[in-house]
Amino acid sequence: MRARRLAIVGVLAAVVSCAPDAADEAPAERVEPATTLVYECDDGYQFVARIQGETAWVFLPETTAALPHVPAGSGARYSEGGITYWSSGEEALLEVGGSEHRACANNRRRAVWEHAKLNGADFRAVGNEPGWVLEIYPRRMVLVTDYGDHRYEFETPEPVERPDERRTTFEAADRGLRVLVVLEGRECRDTMSGEAFETTVAVKLDDTTYRGCGRPLH
Repeated sequence: MRARRLAIVGVLAAVVSCAPDAADEAPAERVEPATTLVYECDDGYQFVARIQGETAWVFLPETTAALPHVPAGSGARYSEGGITYWSSGEEALLEVGGSEHRACANNRRRAVWEHAKLNGADFRAVGNEPGWVLEIYPRRMVLVTDYGDHRYEFETPEPVERPDERRTTFEAADRGLRVLVVLEGRECRDTMSGEAFETTVAVKLDDTTYRGCGRPLH
C-alpha cells in the first residue's frame, strides 16, 4: 500500500491514504464491486458495513471484523466469532457478543462519503446546479458532472500549497482538457442540504467553473 501525504490547506491536517484504491493499486486484477452502508440504530449504536462478494466487513466502535456469508431464510446474513450482521434492503440487525442492535437503517448521505473513503479517496467535494462530484485519490482525480452524465479522470498532480492564504491547488491536463482544483480552508455550506463543510472548493474544467464544498476523508 502506498501512503501519500496530501496537503489540503493551512490549518487542515495532512491527509494520509490508508485504504488502497483498487483502480490504482491493482489495475490488471478485476476487483469485485463493493457496497458500503452506514447504519444508525434505534438505540443510538452506529456501525459501517462494507459488502464485497461473499464477505461483509463490519467496522464497529470496538472492533473490525470480516464476516463470511452464511445461509439465511431471508435477507443476507454474515456471521463469525460471535458477530452476526443480518441485512435486508436498507435495514439491518447486528449481534455482538450477546448484545443485539435492532432497527438499524442505512444513512445514504453518510454512506456515499464512507464509500469514497474506503475506496481510497483522500478528499471529496460536491456541488449543485448542475450536480457534480470530485474525488481525489493518491494517483488520480475523478470529476463527475451534470448529475452523472459526464466523467473525467486526471492523474493527480503535486499540490501547490499557499499556507498564508489557506489555499491548495491542483492543476492537470489530459487529452486536451485542463482542470484546476482550488481548495480553500474556509467554511462552506451545501446550497441544497445546508450541511457544513470545512473546505470551499472551486473546480475549473476548461472554461466551466463548478463551485461547492468538500472535506478530507482520512
